[in-house]
Amino acid sequence: MARRERTRHLIELGGLIQKAGLVELADDDRATLYGALLDLAAKAREDGNALALWKRRGKRAFDADAEGNREQFGHG
Repeated sequence: MARRERTRHLIELGGLIQKAGLVELADDDRATLYGALLDLAAKAREDGNALALWKRRGKRAFDADAEGNREQFGHG
């Protein structure tokens, strides 16, 4: 059961990379994506505000996406 949950979690994380447009931007190159993620991790360690900023941006994007889905399906 824990393995299934871990697999689902990893798939969802991959979906976020796709949703952010990074797969197309990096031409589906895993080394490029990994390098970018390493840079993000380094920035987060150096800048105490980075995580809070990214969280706000992510929440706004999720909210906008959810709103768009409600409008698309006539629920908004």
